Formats: sequence, C-alpha cells, structure tokens
Amino acid sequence: MTTDDFDAFFRDAEPRLRRAFACRVAPHAVPDAVGAALEYAWTHWDRVAPMEFRVAYLFRVGLSRSRRRREGLLPAPPPAGDVHVEPGLIDAFRRLPTRQRDVVWLVDACGWTPTEAAEALGLSLSATRTHRSRGLDGLRRHLGVQTDA
Repeated sequence: MTTDDFDAFFRDAEPRLRRAFACRVAPHAVPDAVGAALEYAWTHWDRVAPMEFRVAYLFRVGLSRSRRRREGLLPAPPPAGDVHVEPGLIDAFRRLPTRQRDVVWLVDACGWTPTEAAEALGLSLSATRTHRSRGLDGLRRHLGVQTDA
C-alpha cells in the first residue's frame, strides 16, 4: 500500500471517527482518540489496509487508547432556537440504554452501516439491528412520535 492509499483513507476515516467518538468520549478527548486511532493506522498500515472494516477497527483502537473514557457522553444540548435539532432529542438519547444509544448514534447519526457498527462495538449483526430498532422505538416514544403501522 502506498502513501496515497493512506491519504485517501485518512480523508474518509477522520471525519467518521470524529463523529463516532463524539458520543463515547469527553469532548476535549475526541481529538486524542481520533489521533490515537489514525496514528495506529499509519504505523500498522500493512495490517490495517487489507481489513474490511478498517474504521470500525480503529474506533475500537481509539477507545482503548483514550486516556479518559466516559461511556455514553453526548454533545451538549443545542442552543435554544436551533431549528436543526429537535429540542428533546438529546434528553431522549440520554434515556436510552448505552448499547442502543451507541448503535443508533453510529448508524443513524454517523452514517455507519450496521455491519460497521457491529464490528466497532463487538456485537453480532443481529444484536446490532435489534439495539437499533429498540433504540429508535425508544426515541419515538420519548419524543411522542406516532408512526403509521
């Protein structure tokens, strides 16, 4: 693999890792977790490059290398009047069990595939889909959203 291969991977992976870590580590620790994951990728590129789920693997590397992990930490609530975020969403997210919150965050907020989220969280694909379904149902219930069944 060449440096150009890593550069292309970096441009794709860095923002995805940054968004994923925003849910799992304190805000001030996100750059360190992303840096640790990408540093590992650079120094072990010969092993990381052929992996099918490289970003998911590096997410776990970044979590394990983060100095001060705090499970389930979410961004601060948006400023009042922010029209882009449902006001009750952060509170609804905080009420979800950790696994459901992590899966919904990775798949729906960060755009990861369920397979990538399963790999990153050490879950089976079936469990990941179940956690996502239950998490979305919990968000709908808390937010009072009715769906047409």
